[in-house]
Amino acid sequence: MAVQAVIFDWGGTLTPWHTIDHDTLWLEVCTPHFSADLAATHAKAIRAAEFELWRQAETAQQSATLEHVFSRAGMTAHAELLATYYGLWEPHTYTDPDAAPVMRALRDRGIKIGVLSNTMWPRSAHEEVFRRDGVLSLIDGAVYSSEIPWTKPHPEAFRAAMAAVGVSDPASCVFVGDRPYDDIYGAKRAGMRGVLIPNSEVPPHDGVIPDAVITRLTELPAHLDQW
Repeated sequence: MAVQAVIFDWGGTLTPWHTIDHDTLWLEVCTPHFSADLAATHAKAIRAAEFELWRQAETAQQSATLEHVFSRAGMTAHAELLATYYGLWEPHTYTDPDAAPVMRALRDRGIKIGVLSNTMWPRSAHEEVFRRDGVLSLIDGAVYSSEIPWTKPHPEAFRAAMAAVGVSDPASCVFVGDRPYDDIYGAKRAGMRGVLIPNSEVPPHDGVIPDAVITRLTELPAHLDQW
């Protein structure tokens, strides 16, 4: 069946993988807004809450938001603190330069472009990144786990992404991601093809066989031509 839609993961796929020291990042977020002692205490509590909610996403495939993180840490995030947080993340969010030309090439073929990301960020934060990097207008539909009950690899997350781009048959969809379990296993279980962009910091998952493995997004169209 001809490919009707390509749905991309975000972090590590549309954005190159960056190793983040989250303990240090949260301390840097809190330091301008609290005394030294309170900054360290709040940063530790936020990081612990964030870690537990990501564990929940991994084990139970249940989503969470930044509001859940701060609530679990016993805090309410004010706008200035969130601005500091997103500002510190900015160097790690730039879209792969290959993404825009690949997306344009796919759209020239009549292929829908989607995004499905496990994230605690709101849609507005992701759209600001895509707008800044000139790719927002190239995305036909996006689903962020912060807006739905599930995270990848839950099948409902992939079905939501299909609905977002207006495609009903998973056999006509290709998912591109860097995580063998969340992305490739999840996509294939949902009936899609899965294309892996390997990341050395993301462990392999036994029994997961991608339909293709690429090292750059520019390699993707050649594989689609064979399907």
